[in-house]
Amino acid sequence: MNKQWTAAWMLPLMASWAVAAPVPVEHFFKNPALHEVLLSPSGKRMAMSVPAANGRVGVFTIDLQGNDFPGSRAIVFSDGDVPRFQWVDDERIVFSVTDLQATLGKAYEQAPGLYAVRYDGKDLRYLVEIQGRPFVTGTDRIKSLPWNHMLLHVPAPSEDKNGSAGEEVIVGEMSFVGNELNHLAPMWLNTRTAKTRPLSIARVPCGVRRWWFSAQGEPRAALCVNKGRESLHWYRPAQEGKEAHWTLLAEGPLYQMGLRPQWVGQGDTLYVEHHGGAAGESVVAPFDFSKNAPGATLINAPGFDFEGSLLGDREGKALLGVRLTTDAEQAIWFDAARKAAQEKVDAALPGRVNRIQCRRCGSEDAVILVRSFSDRDPGQLFLWRQADDGGKGRWHRVGKVRPEIQPEQMAGTDLQRIRTRDGRDLPVWITRPAKANQALPAVVLVHGGPWVRGRRWDWQEFPQFLASRGYVVIEPEFRGSDGYGQAHLRAGFKQWGQAMQDDVADALLWAQKEKLASSEACIVGASYGGYSTLMGLIRHPELYRCGSAWVAVTDPFLFLEGSWWVRDDISSTGRRYGLPQMVGDVDKDRDMLLANSPLAQAARIKKPLQLIWGSDDQRVPIQHGKRLREAMQKAGQEPEWIVFEGEAHGVRKTENQVELAKRLEAFLAKHLGPASRP
Repeated sequence: MNKQWTAAWMLPLMASWAVAAPVPVEHFFKNPALHEVLLSPSGKRMAMSVPAANGRVGVFTIDLQGNDFPGSRAIVFSDGDVPRFQWVDDERIVFSVTDLQATLGKAYEQAPGLYAVRYDGKDLRYLVEIQGRPFVTGTDRIKSLPWNHMLLHVPAPSEDKNGSAGEEVIVGEMSFVGNELNHLAPMWLNTRTAKTRPLSIARVPCGVRRWWFSAQGEPRAALCVNKGRESLHWYRPAQEGKEAHWTLLAEGPLYQMGLRPQWVGQGDTLYVEHHGGAAGESVVAPFDFSKNAPGATLINAPGFDFEGSLLGDREGKALLGVRLTTDAEQAIWFDAARKAAQEKVDAALPGRVNRIQCRRCGSEDAVILVRSFSDRDPGQLFLWRQADDGGKGRWHRVGKVRPEIQPEQMAGTDLQRIRTRDGRDLPVWITRPAKANQALPAVVLVHGGPWVRGRRWDWQEFPQFLASRGYVVIEPEFRGSDGYGQAHLRAGFKQWGQAMQDDVADALLWAQKEKLASSEACIVGASYGGYSTLMGLIRHPELYRCGSAWVAVTDPFLFLEGSWWVRDDISSTGRRYGLPQMVGDVDKDRDMLLANSPLAQAARIKKPLQLIWGSDDQRVPIQHGKRLREAMQKAGQEPEWIVFEGEAHGVRKTENQVELAKRLEAFLAKHLGPASRP
């Protein structure tokens, strides 16, 4: 790379590191040195979002056509960050702005806006306003859209370089009823002039919450939600004397329709995700319009819901491949050139996930960008240019995502499938220091949601931080977790504090039986994971020496009903149609909810407890914590109480993340005992 653009984030491909313990806390939680790295549509340029000299994350571009790799600064703000962006075409980049140095509560107060700029920093345009008072300086203001517009789609670049299609993106105007999105109205937006024009489309029969577009930007599918039901519609443009019209593909109760578009091709080409697996796992299949139903399954990963993306060509004529995550991510290529490129990369970097971007694949001037990562390595980026060295090709070092992290010091992570006490399959992630040769004190880390997948096979800061302190980290994908089939998900309905909690206990008991974990354990988690931490101390006090609960649901009735004097951001639709069936009905299930309410059962919490909150949390307001703290004090128990001012349902500011980790480390050392280091 040109010396002008060689900085701290461009480090050697592989390095030999001296093992030191413990790894400084700050290394796990500081912002990455590389965020997004993308090839332009032609592969002539590469853009990356990295910290600039002023500490703000900006976008820099590199010209890949010559041999000296000249660089340009596309955009850097003095009071905002650009961690994510997209290429509109080879000339222009579109992006939103956030403030990575602000607390989460402050970040939630502002919509991120939308901007566009040339690759060389010229022609910056402010397209969609940031909600409230703009905090980003140095932009040339032209007439912009109000904050209630969001980016929906970036079409494939036009081959006509003199036309405007390559400058346009699709944005949606959001309309709300109360605090809920009611409709997204799509329109074209020119990223150079900021002018809009309407999409040529027949009137939609309902309020749309989500759109799917063809590669060229034609609206083809729309998801509507109305009165507790959702419906999926397909758009057919006017042809052969027939007027343009919408066709209903599927409908059903909210959260139960089970059909989602995954890729839209030309004509009536649609691939959908639906629950077609043996245990209700989601699979991918082409949609058969003659039967108005999914056709033969294309992608099926038994034991896992489909997670990933379908990768089509620029014109939308054919699928090139599939990016699929089971335990780890993998790519399945149908295109011969990309399949060969993937095999070349995997051979050079074995035992890792190697995510490729390929331009002019298979040609004499092919360019391949690789993001390579593993459970121990947050990621490294490499560039291959086939034209180098007389056509033999050569690798170029781009950089490391987190240069301070030394993979040799990190723990390994494995996914195990065990049996619960009632015979169900239970996925459990185990993160254990590589050189551990004995049972270690355990930290049971319960994920939030709870209707999400907890994690994947990759590097994650909290499990690695805890493992670096000598603990084995146990992360159960308890029933009610998404990602492992409908049977696993729905088995957790109305099981908060009950079978879901038994799964958490069973994961620890299994690890102890396998001599991975010792008899010393603590339980920790955030959001639902915080609730599970509290219920673990209530239901299974014999298993845990302590618990640390962050932004935890403590009062199910406040969570389910809300309150006129406690502000939260849970939608009325969710409270009316989702939470009653997944958590419980406040009237019909009152006894069950009381029996599994940490607030109602506060007197049963006898083990040391750490409570952590963000003062501006609107998902699980701090009143949940204050009520539990008061109830415990009345019962003669005083929890450790920590509040991060300005943070919300999570901790974003780096210094606050570091402080949280240090407080947790001290709490565990005090109550779990000093972990024996491998």
